[in-house]
Amino acid sequence: MERPPNLAAAIDTAAEALVGVLDSATARHNVVSPTQLRVLSLIIAHPHSNVNRLAELLDVVPSSASRLCDRLEAVGLLRRVADPRDRREVRLIPTAAAESLLRELKERRHQAVQAVLDRMPNRVQHELLLALMAFSQAAAVGTPASSDSTARTA
Repeated sequence: MERPPNLAAAIDTAAEALVGVLDSATARHNVVSPTQLRVLSLIIAHPHSNVNRLAELLDVVPSSASRLCDRLEAVGLLRRVADPRDRREVRLIPTAAAESLLRELKERRHQAVQAVLDRMPNRVQHELLLALMAFSQAAAVGTPASSDSTARTA
């Protein structure tokens, strides 16, 4: 089967639609910004992170990462605690409220995507699943196997 000439454009359009669905599900909360949500997701995905590690993951200077943490700490979503192995190190720990917020947002996003999928025929949903799995596998072949690359999508 020959690839349609506009496949990349169709995928780009579908990706924009997906981002729109996910953003609308996330936008219903007013607690934190999308950047702050990303910070919380990164901290959860990389336990034992400190501000310097967070800055690396975000590709920002440590002072910017620290200010983001200040804001999250102020609203009760993040704690800074001394590392028991090295008291000079300060670890970033998400609070139970942060974990609850991220769980709730993930559920909202899943529900929003499911609502779109429910408007598609079952056969098309199955074909989409197979295509997405193949796409993920093909994309993984061309990228380094690093936890950093997956964390940046959070």
